[in-house]
Amino acid sequence: MDFNLPELIELESIIQEGQPYLEARSVCEIELKGHHFPIYVLSIGSKNPEAPAVGFFGGVHGLERIGTRVLLAFLHSLLARLKWDAVLHHQLASVRLIFMPLVNPAGMWDSTRSNPRGVDLMRNAPINSSEKVFFLLGGQRISSHLPWYRGASNMPMEAEAQALCNVVQQELLSRPFSIALDCHSGFGLKDRIWFPYACSRTPMRHLPQVLALKDLFNQTYREHDYLFEAQNCQYLTHGDLWDYLYLQVSASSDRVFLPLTLEMGSWLWVKENPRQLFSRLGMFNPKSPGRLHRVLRSHLVWLDFLTRAAGAHQYWVPGNPERPEQHEARHE
Repeated sequence: MDFNLPELIELESIIQEGQPYLEARSVCEIELKGHHFPIYVLSIGSKNPEAPAVGFFGGVHGLERIGTRVLLAFLHSLLARLKWDAVLHHQLASVRLIFMPLVNPAGMWDSTRSNPRGVDLMRNAPINSSEKVFFLLGGQRISSHLPWYRGASNMPMEAEAQALCNVVQQELLSRPFSIALDCHSGFGLKDRIWFPYACSRTPMRHLPQVLALKDLFNQTYREHDYLFEAQNCQYLTHGDLWDYLYLQVSASSDRVFLPLTLEMGSWLWVKENPRQLFSRLGMFNPKSPGRLHRVLRSHLVWLDFLTRAAGAHQYWVPGNPERPEQHEARHE
C-alpha cells in the first residue's frame, strides 16, 4: 500500500530547504494502518516572546487539501524572498510566524474530512453552543459513521486538535497581540474571512479590532473579493476549536488574539466544472491546474498582508496607546 502523501512530502522538502531560517519540529504522530504521519510546526522570525505573531493553519479537514496547498505556496514564496529581500528580513525581526500546514495528515491521506478515528476536529473542542444548532451540521455525538462527529463526551480531545491547541496556547495566546488564520474550503460562491463566534450570536469582545483589520485591508486592496463576516451569520456549531481558544484569553486579559478562518468558496469551482460534484475531493478543491494556480496566487496577498498588519498593529488597533493619533490626542 502506498502511504505517500504529496503535501507531506512537499512540507518536509520545505523544512529542509528552509534551513537555517525555519525552525521545525514534530508535535505528534498519528498512526493509520501501521504507518505514522507526523504533524509539523514551523516557525520563523522574531524570538522575542513579546513580539506580535501570526499563526497559519491548514489541513484540519482531510478533504480540503487546498488549504494546505495555499500555505505551502506561501512558505515557498517566503523562502524565495529571504534570499534577496532585505525588507522581509527587517519585517521578520519584529514579528513571528507560526505554521501548521497539515494538521490532519492521516485524514488527508485517507481522503476523509475527519481524522482516522472518525472525529471532525472542528467539532472536537470541549465547548457547546449556547443556542440551537442545525442537526448533524452543528456537531453530533451519535456515531463516528455520521458526518460532523464530535467524539464521545467523556473522552479527551483528539491528538490532532490538542496539538493545534497546544501550539496556539504556547505561541500565540502568550503574546500581547496575535492573529490566527485557519484555511478551509467548501462554503459558498465567495471567499470569506470568518471570525468568532460559531457557538453564539453574541458579538465577540474584539469585534472593533477585527473591523479595523477589515477596514485596513479594504483601504489597502480595494479590488479584493473577500467577504468578512462572523461565522454565526451562516450557522452555529458545538466544539469549535477557535471559539474554545479565543474564550481562554478574551474574557480576562488585555491580550488581543484574533482567530480568523479563510473559507474558500469551492461552490464557484463546482459551478465552473459541475463534473467535480462526482468526486469527494472535487467538491472542496479546484481540479484544473489553471484554476489551482490562480487560487494559490490569489491568497498570497492576504497572507502577506496579515504578517505586515501584525507587525504594525500599534498603528491601527483601536485604543492602542502606541497609535500615533493616541499620542497626539494626549498632547492636545
